[in-house]
Amino acid sequence: MSDTGVTKGEAIAAINKEREAWDALLAEVSENRMLEPGPMGEWSFKDLVAHLTDWRERSLLRLEASAHGQPEPPAPWPAELDDEDDVDAINAWFQQRSEEKLLGEVLDESRESYARLAEAVQQLPDEALTDSSYFAWTEGQALGDAIVSGDFFGHLRDEHEAAIRQWLATRSSEPTGGVQIEL
Repeated sequence: MSDTGVTKGEAIAAINKEREAWDALLAEVSENRMLEPGPMGEWSFKDLVAHLTDWRERSLLRLEASAHGQPEPPAPWPAELDDEDDVDAINAWFQQRSEEKLLGEVLDESRESYARLAEAVQQLPDEALTDSSYFAWTEGQALGDAIVSGDFFGHLRDEHEAAIRQWLATRSSEPTGGVQIEL
């Protein structure tokens, strides 16, 4: 066992910090622009939010099951897509599933995922946070370390944040069609 010393309080504080950063990004994008294509090609920001939430759901289901002493649940996607290496097929399934959802529903699910994560962490035994071998799917990193370091939230940072920032910068520099007044 590799004891990292990360406490539940530290992990929950890190989750809250991530949620605050996410809320700030949502505010920066603003709901009136979330249906525009952009940060992922044809996908809208709403699609990206659903995508991130859907991938987080996989981890949440695992943590919630562990917190309740249940075996690891199957992946949330159909069994025929159960090869996690076929990310494109899984992403397409997520996208198709979220197309019918309203923006408010997608945003609510995203925000709720942070509350669910904090609740699951609170319910887990301490060794679930500190033992690097407790969850095989954390690939040798203790869950507490992954949360506090931000690695648990790496999907956004590593794969999408740069594109979001570039999209925001491009959108903010585009003319609005209004009249500019020199002061």
